[in-house]
Amino acid sequence: MSHKNPPYSRILGTGSFLPPNRLTNADLAAQLAKDGVETSDEWIVGRTGIHARHFAAPGVTASDLALPAARAALEAAGVAASEIDLIIVATSTPDMVFPSTACLLQHKLGIAGGAAFDLQAVCSGFIYALSVADSMIKTGAATKALVIGAEVFSRILDFKDRTTCVLFGDGAGAVVLGASQTPGILATDLHADGSHAGILCVPGTVSGGLVLGSPLLTMDGQAVFKLAVGVLEKTARAVLDKAGLTDADIDWLIPHQANLRIMHSTAKKLKLPLDKLIVTVDQHGNTSAASIPLALDHAVRGGQVKPGDTVMLEGVGGGFTWGAVLLNF
Repeated sequence: MSHKNPPYSRILGTGSFLPPNRLTNADLAAQLAKDGVETSDEWIVGRTGIHARHFAAPGVTASDLALPAARAALEAAGVAASEIDLIIVATSTPDMVFPSTACLLQHKLGIAGGAAFDLQAVCSGFIYALSVADSMIKTGAATKALVIGAEVFSRILDFKDRTTCVLFGDGAGAVVLGASQTPGILATDLHADGSHAGILCVPGTVSGGLVLGSPLLTMDGQAVFKLAVGVLEKTARAVLDKAGLTDADIDWLIPHQANLRIMHSTAKKLKLPLDKLIVTVDQHGNTSAASIPLALDHAVRGGQVKPGDTVMLEGVGGGFTWGAVLLNF
């Protein structure tokens, strides 16, 4: 029996979902004012580039958001849910402590048997999840994977802290990744440094029926900004080197949608014109692990990212974690 090279993995379809409740900066400012917290559209846009975000209704979970995103990706890929043998959900806001959001989603899709698990790398979660799925497909451990980022960050925000509560939103993005004889995922690059845990975290846990520590997000914005700009350039360079490509080969840059200034800075360092930068943070806010697949789906459905394009995905998040994926779409 001849040994063939392991297959490549390729994105076969994309999907996304945003909860219908859209809040503009003015809407959010009016809500916060009721609790004596002052902010404004001008203040938010000037610091972040964010104009609006979507918040899930009470009782709506990460798996609820992931389900329509997954179905849209399956439809785009022309793949039946029954063909999926791996589900990875990247999330920091799971439905429950356990079982995983991925297992709950698998049941909602009406399938069973394939591997399903959650991956926790905060805003880099989708990059990590895509890298893991790529590796599993290349080794033959899976043939068709659903890779999803889904978040309900509105549940962990401190609405008395105007420096953080204006930044985040809820949503989900999904891709179907399948085995392919032609290269799709060209290279991946993952990193972490736990020494920076304190600058972006939700430092609480459940014990004895109580929440120990705080269940709300805390962030040192300036420290995060400084670290993010540096590591995003490094991981972009590393993944290009692994693929044997250069800045000039990138057709589209889809970074984690956290802050427009960080995104512009990254594009500039890669010598990319801003019209090659996919931006959705202005309308969705920072949706953490959902932000990259959300932006990818919007770019695909909007006619920007086309088959054959070389796309750089990259993210940085609490942990600290960071990484990049270079792919041929």
